[in-house]
Amino acid sequence: MELSVVTGDITAQAVNAIVVNLFEGVAAPAGGTGAVDAATGGAISTLIADGEIKGSRGEVTVIHTIGDTYSGFVPDRVLVVGLGKSENFDLDGVRSVSAIVARRLRTLNVESAATIVHGAGIGGLDPEAAAEALAEGAILGLYRFDKYRTSSKPKFDETRPTTLALVNNDSSKAPALAAGVSRAQAFAGASIAARDMVSEPANVLHPTRLAEIATGIAAEGGMAIEVLEKADCEALEMGAYVGVSLGSHQPLKFIHMTYEGDVGNPDNNLWIIGKGITFDSGGISLKGGAGMGAMKGDMSGGAAAIASMQAIATLKPVLNVHMVCAATENMPGGGAQRPGDVVIAMGGKSIEVDNTDAEGRLTLADAIGFAKSNGAKRIVDIATLTGAMVVALGMGHSGAFSNDDELVDQMIAAGHTRGEPIWRMPLDPITKKQNRSDIADLKNTGGRGAGSITAAHFIGEFAGDTPWVHLDIAATNMGRSVHDWEPTGATGVPTRALIQLAMDLGS
Repeated sequence: MELSVVTGDITAQAVNAIVVNLFEGVAAPAGGTGAVDAATGGAISTLIADGEIKGSRGEVTVIHTIGDTYSGFVPDRVLVVGLGKSENFDLDGVRSVSAIVARRLRTLNVESAATIVHGAGIGGLDPEAAAEALAEGAILGLYRFDKYRTSSKPKFDETRPTTLALVNNDSSKAPALAAGVSRAQAFAGASIAARDMVSEPANVLHPTRLAEIATGIAAEGGMAIEVLEKADCEALEMGAYVGVSLGSHQPLKFIHMTYEGDVGNPDNNLWIIGKGITFDSGGISLKGGAGMGAMKGDMSGGAAAIASMQAIATLKPVLNVHMVCAATENMPGGGAQRPGDVVIAMGGKSIEVDNTDAEGRLTLADAIGFAKSNGAKRIVDIATLTGAMVVALGMGHSGAFSNDDELVDQMIAAGHTRGEPIWRMPLDPITKKQNRSDIADLKNTGGRGAGSITAAHFIGEFAGDTPWVHLDIAATNMGRSVHDWEPTGATGVPTRALIQLAMDLGS
């Protein structure tokens, strides 16, 4: 979709459709909606009086204005979208209605459209923020992953809106609206890049391909990147990570990308570490067959981490951002590690492998060890780590665990800003004891009880005193459709929250 900002009268736009809005309970539309109502002979207010237009959130009413139906009225259609109750309308509401409208425009085969900025008038939202949310919602709401479909037909024509103009009659607001749209394109573009990676089948997106994508993003953004091979990781004594990779025929790839936004101050850094298990069979502790195909998405944390760097390089926070993804498959085989094995992580901690399906935390242990050995001052790791997270929080929130109140509060605030909710979970000393091992420093699983908490405790052992946040996205990475701008399938969560965190820290 090509987005633009136009100063002018919404009724004079030569487009296939214009979009206006209405809050619930409004009988006499004002602002841009009122101007369209007047230009169409009271069509909108008549439909309100008849009860057809109620203004409820997400309601879309199409009024056809093709030809000379209304003298001097240029657009071919008017879409009136309901915003719901004004007191409940926020930037998430803007994203939602924008995504709904974008899909409706697609089903109408609209190629050009113009819209007023939802919430920027009587809604009381900051115009720049509202424009940004509108653009985000439109881009994200139109996403589909259908590159492998050749014969099956969608339920609607593939024609999509190719242009969407944000129209405002106050020229002084144009620069702010344009800035919001530009920023939205960076955020949404990164989220879509993450969705694409997660949606790819595991026979296509293996560790080597993931490294190639990261290399392309680094080259386009002018960032440094290094990809370590198995021998390099063995030399660094990454026994936990290498152990996970032993059952796969696909070579591991340890990806480290660097954005330098504060060259003279290397300690001003953020390390984003994403779990990169491109397929998780469970290893010797084999998963059940039902639903195993979804384990191609076990690299969602890595995808979000890699994709976030795409936008960070564009938006340029005053911050040094490092991205690490320890990519591998977790497969069974004659060479695979076994339950009961003991591995040594970077830094010397010994780990009893109680369950080979608790593999992501092993890779994160060495990724965090690498970060700390290279001067990490803040660490955020992202992983589809535990099914227990779904049980604890349902599908609405990612879980956060942390040793630092300030950093976790900043992470939660970033998620709130971008409509990617995060809920803090406890790290208590009682559940920590579940990771005790009789033969090693710790074991890689504390059992079923408090599974997400014991997993976080395990990772926290390697973070030590470094400010650290662990995001468990097992409930939010795929298939939830909780928000209108998120599809069924890969959501891209928490790519935009990571970008926002970097921008907040580097402002």
